[in-house]
Amino acid sequence: MRPEDITRLFVERSNAGDAAGVAALYEGDAVMAFPPGELTVGRDAIRALREKVLAAGPRFEPEQPLPTLLSGDVALTSTPPKDGTGARAQVVRRRPDGSRLRLLDQSEFAPAPTVAPGD
Repeated sequence: MRPEDITRLFVERSNAGDAAGVAALYEGDAVMAFPPGELTVGRDAIRALREKVLAAGPRFEPEQPLPTLLSGDVALTSTPPKDGTGARAQVVRRRPDGSRLRLLDQSEFAPAPTVAPGD
C-alpha cells in the first residue's frame, strides 16, 4: 500500500457509510483536527465522529494527491480540496507488516490571509 492510497480508501469507505472502515485507517492513538477548531483523539473517537458525520449521507469526491514526502516509515500526504480553498495533510506511518495507517490528520487548512505591502 502506498501512503496516498489511504486517502482513496477514506473516500471509498466514507461514501459507503462505513465509519468503522474509515476509523480502521487510523492508528489507535491517531489525532484528527476535526471538527474545525477541535481535536478528535484515538480510533474509537474517530469512529464515533465519522458515524455522526456519515449519518448525514455526505458524498466525498476523490482529490488528486500532491507529491508524497517520505522519510523512512513516515510519510506526509496532502491534497488540495476541489473547491480550491486551503489544503489537507496527513502523516502516515508504515507498520511492521508493511501496511500504513494515519497518525495525524489535518483535514482542513484555511489559506493564509493576503497582506497588502505596507500593512
